[in-house]
Amino acid sequence: MAMTKSQLVAHMAQKSGLTKKQAGEFISEFVALAYKEAKKSFVIPGLGKLVVVDRKARMGRNPKTGEQIMIPAKKSVKFRIAKAAKDAILIYKA
Repeated sequence: MAMTKSQLVAHMAQKSGLTKKQAGEFISEFVALAYKEAKKSFVIPGLGKLVVVDRKARMGRNPKTGEQIMIPAKKSVKFRIAKAAKDAILIYKA
């Protein structure tokens, strides 16, 4: 089961010695900074980076009718996971 925001805040507060309120404010500010800086690429060392990528226009299919449609080009946000994170996660999965 995924960790909830309140569980994350409680864990970070306990590990850092901050209050839950301070830990919550830190996490909220960190997320806001990631959103703001993602346009230029936001790196979280050891975890990965948020990047904005351009997706090309392409042909798709309407799943309801089966007719082909043109999907326009657009920008998309992706998270590229760091190799160290992949290696660490795959070790825990095994």
